Amino acid sequence: MKTFDDQTTLELQAAAYRRLVAHLRERSDVQNIDLMNLAGFCRNCLSNWMMDAAKDKGLTLSKDEAREIVYGEPYAQWQAKHQKEASADKLAAFENNRPKD
Repeated sequence: MKTFDDQTTLELQAAAYRRLVAHLRERSDVQNIDLMNLAGFCRNCLSNWMMDAAKDKGLTLSKDEAREIVYGEPYAQWQAKHQKEASADKLAAFENNRPKD
């Protein structure tokens, strides 16, 4: 496996993250529930991971702030423009796939 120094690794990871977020912003036609059902994560998961990373560094990042980083605009604005009602089939698949406590 190819290895890089820590700074280069960090820069490559950051670039890949930025590209993923840009791709998800461009593909607003792909609903979060579709991402969850297929991949087990969605835009909201990414924003939660961003909050966790901030917390780990002793920083405060609210849910709204984290979501705006991922969505590129306030979440409510994105929802109004792009979010569609999930079908019963998609909701059932989500319930079947989500981890049980």
